Formats: sequence, structure tokens, C-alpha cells
Amino acid sequence: MKCPFCHHSNTQVIDSRLLEEQNSIRRRRRCAACDRRFSTYETVELRMPQIIKTNGDRVMFDPLKLQTSLQRALHKRPISAETIEQTVRDIEEMLYKTGSKEVPSRLIGELAMEQLARLDQVAYVRFASVYKSFKDVAEFTRTIAGLEGQEQNPANPLR
Repeated sequence: MKCPFCHHSNTQVIDSRLLEEQNSIRRRRRCAACDRRFSTYETVELRMPQIIKTNGDRVMFDPLKLQTSLQRALHKRPISAETIEQTVRDIEEMLYKTGSKEVPSRLIGELAMEQLARLDQVAYVRFASVYKSFKDVAEFTRTIAGLEGQEQNPANPLR
């Protein structure tokens, strides 16, 4: 680590402390050349997989885009903003756990639908109607009938 004052490359760690609220480590350092002290912070950098869109383009994962989609589906529903944010974090964690460098956009849509089915069935139907782009009323009706079947079957993993 270079000294921010004299730019000397030899610095010594004096003290390290874990910062629980930020999930990082604070290190007090001393420059061997100018003897000035400064702090550095270490955090884990996790790389999200790239998203392969249906047209073949590759883009970086954007949690804000996912959050906006969930908020639209949950508009005027009794779900808190904190719950929506936690849902986005849960989906991000599931993407991390795939271990892949690239994932299809379809996977994100499916994960979002699973989460919405647990949170709010009306939001699930709203999201599914856009995501699956139903071709007719019969497809829409089958989706709603599937939700009714999930209510009766508590062993269903989407519930």
C-alpha cells in the first residue's frame, strides 16, 4: 500500500479491526519513510455474472433494474420497500451461488417469479403477464389456476 502523503511503497500495518456494520476491515498504517499514519479499509469484491440477454448481448447485472421491475409488480400491494430490497439481495445471492461467469436473463426472470409467488400472488401475476408475454387469455387463466393449485399444495417449493 502506498503512502497517500509521500507515495512511498513501504507501509506497516499497526492495527486491524473488523467493522461489523460494513462487513469490512479497517487497518491503521504507518509510512516507513515519512512516519505519517493513515487508515485503509478492506471489503470483499464479489463479481456478479454477466447476463446473456435473449438477443445474445452480454450486459452487467443491474440490481436497480431488477428492483424497479419488482416495484412495478408490487405497486399498491402491502409489501414494504425493505422487503423488496431484501428480495433483490436474495436474488443477487442466488446468482453469486451459481458460480457461473455468465447466466441467461431468463434465470433472473424465473428467480424473480419464484420470489414474487412467495410474497404476493397478485404481483406474481402482474410480473408473469409481462415476463411471459401471454399470447391469449387461456395462458393467463392457466397461470392463475396454477397459483390456486399452489395454495392447496403447501409442499410446493414456490410457496
